[in-house]
Formats: sequence, C-alpha cells, structure tokens
Amino acid sequence: MWICYTPTRRRADTPIPGHLHVRKRRDKDPVSGQFHTVQLNRDQCYQAIITRDPRFDGHFFVAVRSTRIYCRPICRSKRPAIERCEFFRHAAAAEVAGYRPCLRCRPELAPGQAPADAADRLTLAAVRQIEAGSLRDQSVSDLAARLGVSDRHLRRVLVENLGVTPIQLAQTYKLLLAKQLLTDTALPIIDVAFASGFSSLRRFNALFRQRYAFAPKALRQKRRAAEDLPAFVCRLFYRPPFDWHSLLAFFSPRVFVGVEQIDGEKYRRTVAIGPHQGWISVENRPAQSALRIEISISLLPVLVQVLARLRRLFDLEATPQQIATHLGALAENHPGLRVPGAFDGFEMAVRAILGQQISVKAATTLAGRLTNRFGCTIVTPFPGLTHLAPTAPMLAAAGVGDLAQLGITQSRARSILAMAQAVTRGSISLDVAVSIEGALARLKELPGIGDWTVHYFAMRVFGWPDAFPHSDLGILKALKTKNSRRALVLAEVWRPWRAYAAMHLWKSLEKNL
Repeated sequence: MWICYTPTRRRADTPIPGHLHVRKRRDKDPVSGQFHTVQLNRDQCYQAIITRDPRFDGHFFVAVRSTRIYCRPICRSKRPAIERCEFFRHAAAAEVAGYRPCLRCRPELAPGQAPADAADRLTLAAVRQIEAGSLRDQSVSDLAARLGVSDRHLRRVLVENLGVTPIQLAQTYKLLLAKQLLTDTALPIIDVAFASGFSSLRRFNALFRQRYAFAPKALRQKRRAAEDLPAFVCRLFYRPPFDWHSLLAFFSPRVFVGVEQIDGEKYRRTVAIGPHQGWISVENRPAQSALRIEISISLLPVLVQVLARLRRLFDLEATPQQIATHLGALAENHPGLRVPGAFDGFEMAVRAILGQQISVKAATTLAGRLTNRFGCTIVTPFPGLTHLAPTAPMLAAAGVGDLAQLGITQSRARSILAMAQAVTRGSISLDVAVSIEGALARLKELPGIGDWTVHYFAMRVFGWPDAFPHSDLGILKALKTKNSRRALVLAEVWRPWRAYAAMHLWKSLEKNL
C-alpha cells in the first residue's frame, strides 16, 4: 500500500503536506523494480473507518474538524461525516495541524508501518532512528550525517513524505510514549518525562499542554506509588494474525545461553544499553493483539531504545494479511508468520557467523561458551539469565587464539574479530540501513562473509523484507532444487516479500522431520 503526499511548495488549493489525497501516478517499487498505481485515496480511507478495517490500522489517521481530535481507523467512536474528516499519513502530521489524540482508541498504540510500505528508504531509516530516540542525544545534523545526507535534505524528505520536520516527529513519538506510560503504568510523572526522552519536567509539561490541551496528571485516575517496584509493564501492538508460537520455536534453539531464554510462552533476555543494564520479559496477549512487556526499572532511562529494538525483534511492523495474500498458497497454513529480527545487530551478526556450515545446536553451544568467556555477569530474577552479551569492543580486543580455545575455527574467529573491529571503528553499522545494497557490499568486504551470511543479515539485522538466502540448504530442499540460481528464479514471484517466503519455506520442512 503506497500513499502520496504533496510537496512543501504548493499552490493555495493544494493540500497540506502529510494529508492523504487522490493523486494518480505510477510508482516504482524500490525492491522489485515493478511499477504499480497508488490506490489509497480519501474515499477509500473513509470506507476503511466506516468498516473499522483493522488492516488499515497504523497506515493513516483520521482527524475530525469539529472536535479537533484524531483517531485510528478502528476507533469505536461515532463515525463523522466525510466532509468533517481530514486524513493524515502520520500521527505527527495530525498533531502539527492542531489535533489531539483520541483517549478512546489511543493512537500511540497503533502498529507501525511495514518496511515495504515506505515510499522512500531514507524516510524509513530516519523514522526508525528517531523512533529509537536518536535525537535525544544528537542533533538533526548528526542524524543526517549518520544517514549519509545533509540536514537540509533530511528535513525536506521528511516534510515531503510525512508532512513534519525531524524535530516535530521526535516530539510526537515522545509525547505518545509518555501518554501510554501515564495511562498504563504507575511510574511517577517525572520518570515518565525522562523515560520518554524529555530533558526536563518543565519542557514535558509545557509541550504536553500545548499539544493535548490538558496536563499530564489528568491521565492519572488514581495515584499509585511505583518508586519501589522492580519492574513496570508496557504493551506493543501488532496487526493480527501473529504466529507467536513459530517465533518462539525459531528463537528457542538459537538463544545465547545465559543472555536469552524461552520459558514456556515467554521470551526473556538481559539488556545492556550504554551504562544501563537490566532484563525484559515478553509474552503474547492475542486478545489484545499486543505483546505484554515487563521491563526492569533500571532500564527506564533507555526505554525508547528498548521498545524500538523489541519492535524489530518480533517484526511488529509487518502487515501479515497483505503479505499472505501476495505469497498465496505458500502462506496459507501460517498467515501470521513473521521474520525474526535482532534485538542487537552485533549480537545477531556473531550468532550468524558461528552458524556457518554447522548445525544450529553446535552454533548455540559455541555462543554459550563465548558468552561465558567474554560476557559480563548480571543478577536477574530468573535463574537462566546470568550474563550480558559480549559487545563489539570486548571481542575486538581479543585474539584469534582466544576464540579458538572455545572450539571456534580460526576462519570464523577471524570473521568475528573483523566484524567486531569494524563495528567498534564505526566503518560498519549494524543498524537501519538507508541503502541495503551499500550495507551488504561493505559487509561482504569482511573475511568469511559471503552471500548466505549477508542475506541472513539483511533478513534479521536490517529487517529487509525482500532478503532471500537463496543458497541456504533448507530453502533449496524446500524448493526441490540443488541450484541456487534456480531458487532465485522460483522466488521471483514472491517479491517484494521474499524474506517471508524464506520463513515459510523453512517452516514447510518441519512437516517432513
């Protein structure tokens, strides 16, 4: 689904940037190279809110001129007449236009955009960086430099595609997260302000009143003490169907022992972001179409980063019905299958290198040894969580012999050390990539990193929906071919969702085991 916006320089009768409007043109898909016509327009948006179609939740927001409130398409409130509606691509655009979020449907809980829905890769990368709190500790110029563009170009692209500036987008993310914490947790307001990314309580109160026309404390129905709680709870929402069991089944044999664990229907892990250390526990709440996240109070200062990483880990931005429809018969048995992501890019890269040409079980054993040797210990309420994952600087300081003592072959040891040193220097980024091709090309320059590994990185580290490890033995077996080039030809029909096709192909092999 592709949505058009007007440029910033416009005639008087041209809609405001960020508004949805009819504009017939043909767009070239950046993944497949195929052209398709933009189809979502004002009338279709209105039909979506009349039917409360959950497939459109998060794709746009509807604002009502008379109430000055904006809602999700699934809101249960009385439907306004179409002439009183304005439609916005992003919550930030609605707020900049002077609308307040609905207290009933709570726009801050809307699932995010799928990667292939973004009309511009730079927009996608910038949004993900801002959502993860990048503008909390750096300027727009710093962010632009990290993305490889000028700050002026970054502002122009965001205004053209979303109708808001980087600062306005960051403010909306912070306010919506604060609104969720005020409503769902017992955290003191000052902790909510800092956890949401505000540097002062005064600034938080002022912006909250300016945007929403009431004080933050108005969302608190009753006062509850939370200072002494060891953890607090958040929710992350997704678009159903959501195959939680398949995700856990994928993670279970691939965990970093001591760092991660699968306990029944729960995923748990230790976390270290900067100086902040703690733990998280995740379980599915299908009746709410949400994940329930329990987070240690020690991670409150980096909550924004934790939630952003969890969205990537569990692929919460996917549009499963759209993907399943495109994949057809391949996806009919598991329409809610997601592509497992990475909580930490470097951690995932090490795990992928360890898994080259050996069994999953053997790679997990090596990962456990690596954690015990290089990972720092941590105390958690869960007996199985005892260590933090080794960081790039830790491994960059090691030698080939240090890793070889753990049973890791010298060739893989050199690959891990080269990766660690490149990440430490900053020459390789295992974060959101503006250019997938450029990021993968730089990775292939490292020793021991071939086609299979970079496509696996693209799937799990970069979250690229069209990645396809065509040389994987399991995929070749599922496609009943021994020729990797033939596999690419067969997979062409699944573009731009080949990463999901790969997951379904791997899943199909389970029936034959």
